[in-house]
Amino acid sequence: MTPELMIKACSFYTGHLVKTHFCTWRDVACTNENVALAEKMNRAVRCYNFRLQKSVFHHWHSYMEDQKEKLKNTLLRIQQIIYCHKLSIILTKWRNTARLKSKKKEDELILKHELQLKKWKNRLTLKRAAAEESNFPEQSSSEGSLVHETLKCDISLLPERAILQIFFYLSLKDVIICGQVNHAWMLMTQLNSLWNAIDFSTVKNVIPDKYILSTLQRWRLNVLHLNFRGCLLRPKTFRSVSHCRNLQELNVSDCPTFTDEAMRHISEGCPGVLYLNLSNTTITNRTMRLLPRHFHNLQNLSLAYCRRFTDKGLQYLNLGNGCHKLIYLDLSGCTQISVKGFRHIANSCTGITHLTINDMPTLTDNCVKALVEKCSRITSLVFTGAPHISDCTFKALSTCKLRKIRFEGNKRVTDASFKYIDKNYPNLSHIYMADCKGITDSSLRSLSPLRQLTVLNLANCVRIGDMGLKQFLDGPASIRIRELNLSNCVQLSDASVMKLSERCPNLNYLSLRNCDHLTAQGIGYIVNIFSLVSIDLSGTDISNEGLNVLSRHKKLKELSVSECYRITDVGIQITDSAMEMLSAKCHYLHILDISGCVLLTDQILEDLQIGCKQLRILKMQYCTNISKKAAQRMSSKVQQQEYNSNDPPRWFGYDREGNPLTELDNVTPSKGASELTVEKSTYSSEEQAA
Repeated sequence: MTPELMIKACSFYTGHLVKTHFCTWRDVACTNENVALAEKMNRAVRCYNFRLQKSVFHHWHSYMEDQKEKLKNTLLRIQQIIYCHKLSIILTKWRNTARLKSKKKEDELILKHELQLKKWKNRLTLKRAAAEESNFPEQSSSEGSLVHETLKCDISLLPERAILQIFFYLSLKDVIICGQVNHAWMLMTQLNSLWNAIDFSTVKNVIPDKYILSTLQRWRLNVLHLNFRGCLLRPKTFRSVSHCRNLQELNVSDCPTFTDEAMRHISEGCPGVLYLNLSNTTITNRTMRLLPRHFHNLQNLSLAYCRRFTDKGLQYLNLGNGCHKLIYLDLSGCTQISVKGFRHIANSCTGITHLTINDMPTLTDNCVKALVEKCSRITSLVFTGAPHISDCTFKALSTCKLRKIRFEGNKRVTDASFKYIDKNYPNLSHIYMADCKGITDSSLRSLSPLRQLTVLNLANCVRIGDMGLKQFLDGPASIRIRELNLSNCVQLSDASVMKLSERCPNLNYLSLRNCDHLTAQGIGYIVNIFSLVSIDLSGTDISNEGLNVLSRHKKLKELSVSECYRITDVGIQITDSAMEMLSAKCHYLHILDISGCVLLTDQILEDLQIGCKQLRILKMQYCTNISKKAAQRMSSKVQQQEYNSNDPPRWFGYDREGNPLTELDNVTPSKGASELTVEKSTYSSEEQAA
């Protein structure tokens, strides 16, 4: 081997060794770098995840803090509601207790007053009989015995029909008192027909539960009508109604102790009920389930202000035979009913003709639409206190044949609604649209073709003027109109009254309250409305001359002129001569108030008895020259009388002799001042309406 080859071999071996170690080092170096890079990536991922978790936790923490705050506020609100509810319960109990005590005291006073009045009448009858005997001492013994027999007339000898007619005018309390007179009177009070209708509401604070139980047990087969309105009775007492198998009408409204359990007993025992009033009671869906199962002939149902049943309860009305004969339904104040509930009513009570929904702020157009889809027989509709009803409701009601409709205080009803009335309700007879600010003269023009219209109430419709009323009266609607209320229609003037006198031959009741554009000329036109019996001119510009003109009206029974500041003492001066003329001409006078007329004497009461035989209400406050004896004699001729002979109050401006007061000092009442108030009976429905 040569040195060159040796050098070459060593160089090759050295190069190969270096190459081998370099590759190994390179591989090791690359492996360490990848491990470091992976470690860095892992650290970066952990850092990123930590920051992400920190951000999410921060948002979660804020959310939880908000939730805690809301929960805290909710708990505070619930505590306040519970506290208010407890206060409401306490206040309600206190109010009911106070009302019961007040009513009990009032009933005791009324009973005491009635007993005193009966004693006075008996004494008066005996005095008159004694006076007649003293005036005719020469009468024979036979005539004296005849008078004696006449005074001792025994009504028990009358036919049963006549006895019933007499006792029908008495209340339950009076019937009970009559039954305690003697045996004959007790037999008269036990006639079967007399107990067909029992009204316990008039004696709810006097008669105990045990008497009601015994009464129902005794007359269970005769009772047809029961009224427990406002009675606070035990559940056992209500359950005893189930013994009255022939019951047709039941009124348990405002009875706080009436429950579903009591209704279950009644429904099982009285299947013939036609009229059922459950208003303002605590009934629930359990009672709603009982109605269609047992009361197959139910016609009238009132659920007013019953807020514990739900839409599901209304769905029960379609179970079994259902309530398909229902014609009258009152849902006033049932704010829990939704559109779904009205749809259930439409499915089960398709024969409804009279519908009343008052005090229902949740009532909407959709509710009415859902109802009238299948209830097309509705003829009478009352919506007072439903501010969300609009013209769409009238459009939905176009499928019904309405005759009476009543809205009050609605701002969404406009003239468009009256266009639907004109086209779809030709038989409409009663319209009440009081306090509807969206009604204008255009609405009256739409009503003019209604030939059956008899009652129109547009009080507080301030946008109505002479032109609209003229267009209304030019149509056939004016011929049959009987009642017209235009109170606070401030744009009306004498032209409207003149048109009324020309076109309304049957108008009986007219209200022009606060129509301050009326003058003496317009008052003169009122006299030409010969059929008028009642008119309200309060707040108008009527003067003494206007009163003089109105005095020529021969049929006027009621006149209201309060807040008419142009009427002076001259216009209302009244003496005996004036009352004599009043008695001679106003034969149909029903109500007379002569309070403060200090110049009147006892003579005017005799004149009234002769001329005003239909007088029912007489007020004689501060009539110093009318004696108590004369007032007592007059009390037997009227239904209600108020009398006292005290001096007039200082603000009257004159003394007991009619002289003006110079100094507003205390007027000392006279020693002989007396007071008498007599009320014999309530008024008829027509008088209440007037």
